[in-house]
Amino acid sequence: MIKMAQYGTRHGHAAGKWRSMQTNENVEVVGIYEPDSARCKEASQEGAYDGVHWFESEEEMLSDKSIVAVASEGANMESLDQTEAIVQAGKHVWYDKPAGENLEQWQEIIALARDKGLLIQMGYMFRYHDGYRKISDWVHTGFLGKIFGVRAHMSTSLNINQMGKLAIHQGGIFYDLSGHQLDQVVWLLGRPEKVTSFMRNDVSGIEGVIDNGIAIFEFENANAILDITAMETRPAARRFEVYGTKGSAIMEPMEPAESIRLCLDGARGGFEAGVQDVPVKLQSRQDTYNLELESFLAAIQGQKKPDRSYEHELLVQETVLRSTGFIQD
Repeated sequence: MIKMAQYGTRHGHAAGKWRSMQTNENVEVVGIYEPDSARCKEASQEGAYDGVHWFESEEEMLSDKSIVAVASEGANMESLDQTEAIVQAGKHVWYDKPAGENLEQWQEIIALARDKGLLIQMGYMFRYHDGYRKISDWVHTGFLGKIFGVRAHMSTSLNINQMGKLAIHQGGIFYDLSGHQLDQVVWLLGRPEKVTSFMRNDVSGIEGVIDNGIAIFEFENANAILDITAMETRPAARRFEVYGTKGSAIMEPMEPAESIRLCLDGARGGFEAGVQDVPVKLQSRQDTYNLELESFLAAIQGQKKPDRSYEHELLVQETVLRSTGFIQD
């Protein structure tokens, strides 16, 4: 049994991650520290946090040597500092995206975790999504040939008040959501040689809010395009596409996914030449959170290697920051 705690409740995935820890038979979840007293009072009245032990201070939680790992679930503006505190306390971190706006600090946190032998696993749930895993296998085994193009669309629908909160982050909605897809893009293609972005304010009318963004990522022999908006009509047509010299794979919707449109230049691997729909295991968002946690636990217990390296976690955030203009190409 592994003792875990949670730092913060303001991330959009926080309640789901708490639920995963509560329901995992190998986890004893001991409590939450929420540094904002108003938010703590609010969260304590939400059904997701019924019966929670609320730590009175960061020190109370992080000084508890029996706690092996902590889920970092603060808001985007606070989570990097919170994650640093968790690592300094000698605990593994299940860290929800994105990894802050300060790349140098993120690099230092990763270096500290490496020195201490600690795992930091980012909360990119599509790593555990059956459709993305199928596509990844097809790419890495050469099943689709040489990859020359990737396209991803991951928009959402926010009201005007929600859009206003995006102004605190350069890149707005693109900063908030792009890591989910860039995690996949760099896993398939590596580090982009060049990034060109178009970050726009097209709907909200609120100064400083990016609500409509597109970025183009250039690789040696491939391009990737990612577009994200904050005002798409529900349900959003979230979509992931990969194109290679021997085939293509298109997944829409990607959440919840039902199938992948696979097109091949010839019969192989049990598939026919031409177009066919490949079924995808039906998964809820909570299912993927649960799989994230299972992988995290297995890695910190030495039962398997982490699914992603420190270098990959650094590369994803570097790419997010390049695309949103924090880092100039």
